[in-house]
Amino acid sequence: MYRFLLCLLFVFSLTLYTDAADPASPEPVEWKAGVASAKITPAKPQRMAGYAGRKEPAEGTEQDLFGKALVIEDKEGNRVVFLTLDLIGVIDQLRADVTKQVQEKYNLPPQALLMNASHTHCGPAYGRDDAKEYYDTLVPTLVKTIGDAIEGMQPAKLSWSAARCSVAMNRRTPTATGYRNHPNPDGLVDHQVPVLRVADPQGELKAVMFGYACHNTTMGFRKWLGDYAGFAQEYFEKDHPGVTALFMMGCGGDQNPYPRSELHYAHKHGRSLATAIEAALEVNQRTPLHQHVLHGPLRTVYETVELEYLPEKKREPWDYPVQVIQFGKDLTIVALGTEVVVDYSLRIKQELFEPEGPAIWVAGYSNTYSGYIPSKRVLLEGGYEASRPYKPDVEERIIGKVLELNEGLQSAGGK
Repeated sequence: MYRFLLCLLFVFSLTLYTDAADPASPEPVEWKAGVASAKITPAKPQRMAGYAGRKEPAEGTEQDLFGKALVIEDKEGNRVVFLTLDLIGVIDQLRADVTKQVQEKYNLPPQALLMNASHTHCGPAYGRDDAKEYYDTLVPTLVKTIGDAIEGMQPAKLSWSAARCSVAMNRRTPTATGYRNHPNPDGLVDHQVPVLRVADPQGELKAVMFGYACHNTTMGFRKWLGDYAGFAQEYFEKDHPGVTALFMMGCGGDQNPYPRSELHYAHKHGRSLATAIEAALEVNQRTPLHQHVLHGPLRTVYETVELEYLPEKKREPWDYPVQVIQFGKDLTIVALGTEVVVDYSLRIKQELFEPEGPAIWVAGYSNTYSGYIPSKRVLLEGGYEASRPYKPDVEERIIGKVLELNEGLQSAGGK
């Protein structure tokens, strides 16, 4: 009897060990995610945004425009929504209307919503008085898209990775008469393509959110078009049926896609970027080595910093939005408002870098749209991107707010 009991104990212990060591045993899933998309292509002819020289309305659709929502929730119920838009920018009224309605309907606080525009110059000028009919359909469409993503949340696994893409080129070329808007192969660029991978618990890909720092200005004709970023999303989704691709614009204020002005270049740039997403995901690699698994908790903050103009210009200061989103100690996303130049992305990645710290992803064109935000360097050099007469401390004010918010979230997470 004693030997029999020993045998039973041995078998039971072996079973426990085998189950614990079994690589196929399900891992605990700490995230939920949902994604949804909706067409926001204008149904009627209307004026286009981006180039003031186009006085006539759009004359057709080359490619549909989309609003897409990705909602992520950690195991504690903390939630964030990324809303990406094939629009010129996020005007203040759109931000106000959407945040108000999603807070009322879905209890989502404003700091947990990141709205990012691709800055396509082939989208509608939706803030004009004569675009009210379109605007009045845009807001409920975006709110419903967020709601659909929230209602569709399922257990998910998240990871971050990155690749490179050389579509962008700095467009500030020094000449004897100042800086001209011309391709500069020696200018600063940020070719990183950050990619957030969203998969189900079995590892099947469900969505990707990717970024790049470059104007969506390959084309300026009178047709609706998402430009190279629109084609990158389209191509990736066709290559991965059932997967939703969302584009988040980076700090591309002084970056253009080259060559440009012919539609086939928009296709080529889009294919290059879609291929970079594949590279970041390590497609067809037997053993991925660069997929950084994300853990919680999820933390968000959204504040403003006052930006001032030169006193002789007699312009009132304004409140500039800065948003920081942290996925535990693994990934930090910094979202800056309007058209920031590439210096901001490069500096913030350097300022927040820690050898064992989180990956840093910097987005521009987020949450407001109000013209160019130059760095101190660009401001002193002059040129098109320095057309707004900010005080020389504009860069330090923005960077200071980023560092303040990031440190605050880190301290809160440590409590």
